[in-house]
Formats: sequence, structure tokens, C-alpha cells
Amino acid sequence: MLIWFIRAIFILVVASYGATLSKASEGTTTWVLLFGGVLVFAVAVVIFDVVTPRKKIQTISGVYLGLIVGLILSLFIQIAIEPSITMLTANESVQKAIKGLLMIVICYICVSTILQTKDDFRFIIPYMEFSREIKGSRPLVLDTSVVIDGRIADVAETRVIDQPIIVPRFVLQELQGIADSSDKLRRNRGRRGLDILNKLQKSTGVDVKIHDSDIPELAGIREVDQKLVVLAKHLGGRVVTNDYNLNKIARLQGVEVINLNDLANAMKPIVLPGEGLVVKLIKRGEEAGQGIGYLDDGTMVVAEQGQHHLGETIRLTVTSVLQTSAGRMIFGRIDSLAGPASRPHLNTVPQDNQSRVDD
Repeated sequence: MLIWFIRAIFILVVASYGATLSKASEGTTTWVLLFGGVLVFAVAVVIFDVVTPRKKIQTISGVYLGLIVGLILSLFIQIAIEPSITMLTANESVQKAIKGLLMIVICYICVSTILQTKDDFRFIIPYMEFSREIKGSRPLVLDTSVVIDGRIADVAETRVIDQPIIVPRFVLQELQGIADSSDKLRRNRGRRGLDILNKLQKSTGVDVKIHDSDIPELAGIREVDQKLVVLAKHLGGRVVTNDYNLNKIARLQGVEVINLNDLANAMKPIVLPGEGLVVKLIKRGEEAGQGIGYLDDGTMVVAEQGQHHLGETIRLTVTSVLQTSAGRMIFGRIDSLAGPASRPHLNTVPQDNQSRVDD
């Protein structure tokens, strides 16, 4: 209601101004035309304001600042070149036309320059902070897969993240699309992602922002992965993802990536060749004779000649460790000097302490 009240006041003020101008005119026809023209102009301005989409404070501030700078610059330039204009022509109307044209050109150049470079500058003025909208450390830009995964919320709870966390608007829209899917599995994944975002926003240990500002670099790009890379480069941030392909694309374009799987693998206990492990074999391996088991943290253990011990908790000696972005795999051979382990609740047993397990 307040904005409509302001619009009504604007029309009345302009109409009063038009009436004042009309009184100074000669002739009834001229008076009516002048007053009607001013009133139509006021109504047209209000209609344009109503039908125009939601304005952004960055754009409006850029226009205002550009006009102010342009008017000040044109004033100084007019003073400087006024003798030259006087020498060029003695007609006052022509002089005013030249000065007016000069003012319009300078204002246009100033507004255009500020709107095109507003993301690269910061003006410490209320409502005129043309910045990259990120202050402090390099931000972390989340992709859809890492939000759905959910571990980022657990990492944020540990308070090891002191950078701003950025969730682009197009990632949020993709999550909403997945949550509205007719496929039950996709729908559950999308809803889980939205719940994780809600959890992140409520967390007091991190600063989570939904980034919805338009940047020229994103124009014409439809792929979400490419948008993430471009936005992260624009913000000077790093992409957080579980997606192997996005990892490669970002690195090729010079954008740093934090792979949450690599982070999780780095936190797992180190197992060296020669150490002992206690693990329960639950299925056959791809190669003949192999048995597969898992540690408590999900690490896959491949036991040579373990096919005949499926369902048993055995003790083996680590022979090699394979580390990849997809996870860690441990290879070992069954300790033939002992039967099934008597303490299955142990995961790792140093080799020099194997005698304690035998006891």
C-alpha cells in the first residue's frame, strides 16, 4: 500500500507542476495539451515502474551513481570548453544544445561503465556496495552432488570451515527439480539435498549464502557444471564436489576443487604394508579366489585366497594399498599360521602386536 501511495503522490505533484506550466502558456488549446501531456507522462512513468520486473539494488545504485558522476563531469567539462563553444557559434540556442548533448553523452558513458564493471569494485556507501558479494576468505561454491551427499553439513559442524559457503541459485533450482521428480529415488535425493541446505543455513559455525546475482559470463550457458566453474572463477572461490567429471573440468579451467571423497579418504586411518587387519569376508571378489570385506569406515579389503572363508572373520597381512578418488582399497593375504580371529571387533592390528590377538 505504501508504494501505491507514493505513486499517487508522484502523479499529483507532476500534475500540479503541469498546471503551473500551463498557466504560463497562452491559449486554451495550448494549456490543455501541455497539462494533458505532463499528466500522461506521469502515468506512463508509473505504469513502466509497475510492469518492470523486480529491480536489483546493484543496478539501480549503478544508474544513480553514474548519473551523479556524469552530471558533475559534464559541468566541469562545459566550464572548460565554454570559450571554445562561444567562438564556434554566437547563437545561445545552439550553445545550449551542444552543452545538453555533451551532458547526455557523458552521463551515458558513466552509467554504462559502472554497470559493466560494478562487480569489480567496492564502494563503501550504503546501498552502493558493488562487490563480488563475498568478503573475507575464498568462498566455497557447492554443487548439487555434494549437497545431496550431506557430509558437507557434518564437516561444517566441526567448525573447520571459516570461508563463506555459496549455493548458486541454479543449484537450488536443480535440487527443487529433483525433489519434484516423479521417480521416488530422485525425489528422495532432492528432498534430502533441501534438508541439508536447511541444516547448513541453521548452523552457527558457517556463513551460507544463496547467490542469485547475474553476471555477464553466465549468459548463454545452460550446463550447471559449466555455470559452477564460471561462477567460482568469477568469485575467486573453490568448487566443492563429489563429481569426478566436474573435478576434471574445473581443474582444466584453472579453478581449484575440493573433492569431498578425497577429504574423507584423507581422514581415514593409515594402513601400511606388513600391518595386520581383522575383517569379516562377506562376498567373492572379481578375481578367482578373492574374498571381499569392509572396515568400519567403509574401506574395501580384498583378501587373496579368501573365497573359502566367506562369512568368517579372518586375520590378514596387508600387502598393498590402492588410493583413488573413488576410495581406498586394501589388499592382503590371509595369515595361514592362525585360524579365524577371536576378537572380531578389532579393525586394525599392528604386526608387532599379533601375539596379543593369538592370546
